[in-house]
Amino acid sequence: MTEKFSELATDETINKTKEALEKNGIAVVVVETGAEAKAKVLEMVPEGAEIMNMTSVTLDSIGLAEAINAPEKTGSVRNKLATMDAKTQGPEMRKMGAAPEWAVGSVHAVTEDGKVFVASASGSQLPAYAYGASHVVWVVGAQKIVKDANEAVERIQNYVFPLENERALKVYGEGSSVNKILIFNKESAKDRITMVIVKEKLGF
Repeated sequence: MTEKFSELATDETINKTKEALEKNGIAVVVVETGAEAKAKVLEMVPEGAEIMNMTSVTLDSIGLAEAINAPEKTGSVRNKLATMDAKTQGPEMRKMGAAPEWAVGSVHAVTEDGKVFVASASGSQLPAYAYGASHVVWVVGAQKIVKDANEAVERIQNYVFPLENERALKVYGEGSSVNKILIFNKESAKDRITMVIVKEKLGF
């Protein structure tokens, strides 16, 4: 039954997951709403800092992607990429996306024992998350918390993928695929990653 993957975790489960993530080197902030999450992230990132928002239904749904890439935001990597030519500047563009000062996005599953799963078709967001970005912030709806690694993979394959495939068909005219999955067992760099867990159903 995939319906369980759309159900919000209880406060008890959120607290348990928060403790496990923090033991694994990932800072956690818990907020009630998407609006609070948006405000929290914008507060965390210094004004003018280089920032790349990864493609995310979650960020779009709370208006965070739009805020990051507002015309006056001089640090927006996406705004800079929009002025470049992929045919002649492709390598430079990939480097910019792979190692920004700040990377903001979401993930697809978080286990109660503090592991994080990120699925991708192209893998474009994975280098920044894994190592390239100096700071990573994930905004995560509490429905993405699962019991263990097996449930994380099941959630990605049976719940996330069909929804993302449907979205991709509408937006890009072609379907998606789960070609790569990045698993965080632990983050060794101190204060590098922060997860904002939201007690609302956000994204897939």
